[in-house]
Amino acid sequence: MTTAVTEKTEQGFVRGLNLFDATMIVVGVMIGSGIFIVSADMSRLIGSPGWMLMAWVLTGVLTITAALSYGELASMLPHAGGMYVYLREAFSPLWGFLYGWTFFTVIQTGTIAAVAVAFARFLSIVFPPVSESSYLIAPLHISEGYAVSLSTAQLVAIAVIAVLTWTNSRGLEYGKIVQNLFTSAKTVALAALILAGLFLGWNRAAVHANFTGMFTLGSFDSSLGVAAASAYGLIVALCVAQSGSLFSADSWHDVTIIAGEVRNPRRNLPLAMALGCTAVIVLYILANVAYLVVLPLPAIQHAPSDRVATAMLQAIFPGYGPTLMAIAIMISTFGCVNSLVLAGARATYAMAQDGLFFKRAGVLNRAHVPGWSLMVQGLWAAALVLPRTYDVTKHEYGNLYSNLLDYVISAALLFYILTIAGVFRLRQTRPNVERPYKVVGYPFVPALYILGAATVLVMLFAYRPATTWPGLIIVVIGAAVYAGVRKR
Repeated sequence: MTTAVTEKTEQGFVRGLNLFDATMIVVGVMIGSGIFIVSADMSRLIGSPGWMLMAWVLTGVLTITAALSYGELASMLPHAGGMYVYLREAFSPLWGFLYGWTFFTVIQTGTIAAVAVAFARFLSIVFPPVSESSYLIAPLHISEGYAVSLSTAQLVAIAVIAVLTWTNSRGLEYGKIVQNLFTSAKTVALAALILAGLFLGWNRAAVHANFTGMFTLGSFDSSLGVAAASAYGLIVALCVAQSGSLFSADSWHDVTIIAGEVRNPRRNLPLAMALGCTAVIVLYILANVAYLVVLPLPAIQHAPSDRVATAMLQAIFPGYGPTLMAIAIMISTFGCVNSLVLAGARATYAMAQDGLFFKRAGVLNRAHVPGWSLMVQGLWAAALVLPRTYDVTKHEYGNLYSNLLDYVISAALLFYILTIAGVFRLRQTRPNVERPYKVVGYPFVPALYILGAATVLVMLFAYRPATTWPGLIIVVIGAAVYAGVRKR
């Protein structure tokens, strides 16, 4: 009965995305600004160049095993909505809604806001009038720790969201053109960064320092509260560091959300995720190798504003590094926002079809895309750009969306674990449903992901409680909203 309803909701979508387009969405949504920044914090947490690389390898294992597992669900249920549909079908509509609620309120819209602001921040290097401290509306405090403001950087971020929401509302073809163009450009830019580091920036002193005894246990971040140079401390550091690397490699599954617009989805969705995730993970590991052959570990750990890639290019091209990196990241973040905007609206479309979101969000416009859903998503993402946090002791302003994204990392991992557990459950409850693709290495591959992700999740709750428990509160609020919606 559910399958019949789902098939009905797919009417009106145009299957205009081939395998290359779908793979470009996977790559485009994964590569944002994180790979150019998070290695600084990861290296501080771990304190060892070799184990920092192993943290990225662990990210790769988790991401690729997850993608291989999602492939079975995507080939079995190739409908708009992605993880929302998988959780609904494997467990219950409640679990589907809880994911959809968290996805819309924070995960997707918060990431859109974060990446759009990252675009504006790096634009400020090329065009200084764009700045987070150049205010059109100075911070207006709504409490001691929170304010709202509108700086020129925030205005640019909102403009990026608005432009890409509008282009995607014009039809799939417009979004696809922007996607393929910018994803190709940023993949070339990341590859050029790697080649520059490996062949132009080779620093014998850095190579000797980083690769001699590279797996020696370092002094872990004291905030972890574990013994330095211990095996257990290393496990904790590797797990906590995943909050940065996993976020940098996240959203690879967004292509499943637009399954209703992918040609031959039973074949192309699993293949696109496998190809896209593998390509990005290889590039990410090589990028970190490039950092290590140019910069000694302390320079990575203390890169100004954590901009490791900028510090590397500055070492190779003195005076030009920041500008070159700014242009590369602007290309990367613009394409990433487009991917996020394109995919995110299809999840709320699927929820609306089930009566769990605004009714109009479940209607396609004349261009055969969920225009109203795109608009609501764009408005909320733009709204998340405006609130600021305020550190009373440091007298510094932060961004509320950054806190929200920290809070939902644990919740997102929980939903990933549940979704992949759905592979096992659906094998039991629907053994006769056609599965054009089955998980390679079943049951070991999905079990490996569940074990690895659960370990990371437990460590985050134990050693980063301030940024993990609030994520569960957001999910619990979603349960109350679901009860209200069902009652209505």
